[in-house]
Amino acid sequence: MRFVSSSPRQLFAISFTSIIAAALLTTGCGSGGSASTPQFSGNTQVTVALTSTANDQLTRFNFGFSSITLTNQSGTAVPLLSEPQNSFDQAELIHANGKLDPLVTATIPQGIYTAATVQILGGSLFECVTFAPPNSQEAGSLYSSEWAYGYVPNNMVSVTLSSPVTVTGTSMGLLVDLNVAESATYPGCGPDFNDGPFSITPTFNLTPLLISSGPTNAQNGKVAGLNGEVTAIGTGNSLTLTLAEGPRTLSISADSSTVYQGVSGFSALTVGTFVNMDGAIQPDGSLLATRVAVEDPSAADVLIGPVMQVTPSQPVGNEPAALFVNQQSQGKDEIGDAPPYSISNSTFQISGELNNVQSLPFVATFNGANMVAGQNVYVTSASISLTGGVPWVPATTITLLPQTINATILGSSTVGNFTDYAVVLASYDLFPTLAMQTGQTTELTNPSQVDVYVDNNTQMLNSQPIAAGNNFRFYGLVFNDNGALRMDCAQVNDGVAFNPPQNSAAQAETAKVTVRPALQAGVQQTVTVSHTR
Repeated sequence: MRFVSSSPRQLFAISFTSIIAAALLTTGCGSGGSASTPQFSGNTQVTVALTSTANDQLTRFNFGFSSITLTNQSGTAVPLLSEPQNSFDQAELIHANGKLDPLVTATIPQGIYTAATVQILGGSLFECVTFAPPNSQEAGSLYSSEWAYGYVPNNMVSVTLSSPVTVTGTSMGLLVDLNVAESATYPGCGPDFNDGPFSITPTFNLTPLLISSGPTNAQNGKVAGLNGEVTAIGTGNSLTLTLAEGPRTLSISADSSTVYQGVSGFSALTVGTFVNMDGAIQPDGSLLATRVAVEDPSAADVLIGPVMQVTPSQPVGNEPAALFVNQQSQGKDEIGDAPPYSISNSTFQISGELNNVQSLPFVATFNGANMVAGQNVYVTSASISLTGGVPWVPATTITLLPQTINATILGSSTVGNFTDYAVVLASYDLFPTLAMQTGQTTELTNPSQVDVYVDNNTQMLNSQPIAAGNNFRFYGLVFNDNGALRMDCAQVNDGVAFNPPQNSAAQAETAKVTVRPALQAGVQQTVTVSHTR
């Protein structure tokens, strides 16, 4: 079997500017219900956070933001982000589906802002993964397509807002939401779609983000599953975290309520420690940690993303191995495309982000025997090699992380303290797509269906009623329970329609394929095609 991957990516300095015609209006109400005139005095801390709304068609969508500028009514430009981030993978937004990813905080003069400009430095790309159908040229192959721009034209970027932005008070937030389905068009995913036009048309919605020091959720400053490396230790239980998407840094503080997992406490954190954490955005743009997890104190490299393939053996040593999508990565080695890992001696763990796993009405386990393609994981290693060949680099730990699925409700029932929603996935979701692979360690009985367990701890952020036939995005831990997929759900958001990709009139791309070894000889090959404009 062969493993085929994309050629090294070329980085291009690109920029786009989008003029925001309208934004969020924050006003007070006087007597008689009339809007009062805001009183402007001094400056306001404005925190910008990223999120996405996605329907599971894509496994990655990357941008490199370098500057964001607001323009007030008098025409004065005020920067929100002024330091170029200079990173091709500075912001990956599929992993942020329904979550918050802090971008930048700036102090700007109060007032009414009527326009904004955004610039991107580096390239932009999106990726889809599928399994080649039996009648295709690459039948029996895992197939990944990467579609990339070196430059996004100004007229292909849009931002939708409701009204001019009124900046007042001590702090406020802005949430930039990528509408994934409207931002990427392409002929299709798989070997039948190697040629044809595609486009990257970033389509954003800007909505208010409440910043408060009180209880938080995804609509008012809660950050969940943030990945990064400790790069500085400050005073008073504070540290600097470099995020797993490039040079972005974030100031982190901890207090007596912070929960530590994998380490004894704040004093056990050192420069170079990789963490997965939750927190609440503070008025000054920093993050107050509510949970800090160190999955592997000895890790030199980490990789976060969905499982693509699990095989019971590899050509050398007859050891089990796995392949992963590299959504986020960090460490001493240049990771690039994720290599296969040996998992024979790996320690398997379940994220502590959800604290009710032991209360589920089924036995929730995660190990090398039941890990299945489509699950989201956090992989640590002492090193990562991209030279190919066997034996593969061993994965030290593999931790099951929460993930977002987009699904339609079939029905529901009550099981103990939980409501069990039976939901169906789109055919292009990773679980049904990758379940067609031969030679897997485990097989799913019905890979298109998930039982989603909701209890009183689940944050219900949906606006439409939870009823059969409606689409929702569910965020939580997905387990393989003897061939059945079951989710411990932490959050529910409105869903996205099951739409196929649309052909676009963008410029045609060229494809280039290179080869490297795959996991198990005689089983299948893995193909990655890069499309670059």
